[in-house]
Amino acid sequence: MRHLELHRNDGIGWLRAAVLGANDGLISTSSLVLGVAAAQTLREPILLAASAGLVAGALSMAAGEYVSVSSQADTEKADLTREKQELASKPEAELAELTAIYVERGLSEPLAAQVAKELTAKDAPGAHLRDELGMSEGTRARPLQAAIASAAAFVAGAAPPLLLVIFVPLASVSMAVSGVTLVLLIILGGLAAQLGGAPLLPGAMRVAFWGVMAMACTALVGKVFGTVA
Repeated sequence: MRHLELHRNDGIGWLRAAVLGANDGLISTSSLVLGVAAAQTLREPILLAASAGLVAGALSMAAGEYVSVSSQADTEKADLTREKQELASKPEAELAELTAIYVERGLSEPLAAQVAKELTAKDAPGAHLRDELGMSEGTRARPLQAAIASAAAFVAGAAPPLLLVIFVPLASVSMAVSGVTLVLLIILGGLAAQLGGAPLLPGAMRVAFWGVMAMACTALVGKVFGTVA
C-alpha cells in the first residue's frame, strides 16, 4: 500500500499566489480609499475609487497571470513536441540520456539502464519531461485556472475595505479601513508564514509593515493634492 505524505512545499505555489492576490487587493483598495478620503469629504468618490480599484485590479491580476502562465504553457508544449521528435528520431540516444540522469542521481549503471528502459516502455515522453526537464502533471501550467484564482484572491482582499466604505459612517471610514486592513494583513502574513513553515511573527510583521507604508503614502498624496479644507 502506498504511503502518502503531505509536505509544506506541496501547496507553496498556490499559497504564494493566493497570498499575493489577497495582499494586492487589500492593500491597493485600502490605499485608494484612504487617499481619496484624505482628499475630500463625500462618500461617492470614495466608493467609486474602491469599486473601480477592485474591478481593475482583479482584471489586471487575471490578465497578467493568464499571459504569464500561457507563456509557460507554450514552453511546456514546445518541450513536449521536441522530446517526442527526438524520441522518434534517435530513441537510443534518448535512452542513454535518461540512463545518465539516473546514474547521476545515485543508481548503478545497470539498474539505471533497467529503470530507463522500463519507464521508456511505459511512458517515454512523460519520463523525459519529468526527469530531464523537471515537469510533472501537478506542476503543469493551467492559464485559465491561474487567472481565475488570481482574480478571486484579489477580490477577496479588496472586499473588506469596499464593504467598510459602504456600511461605516463616513467620518469613521478612514480609521475603520486602516484598523481592519492592519489586522487582516497581520492575519494573512501570519497564516502564510505558518503554512509555509516559516516563523509566524516575522512573516506577519513584514506584510503589515509594507501595507501600512502603502496606505500612509497614498493618504499623504490625497492630503497634499486633495480638496479637503
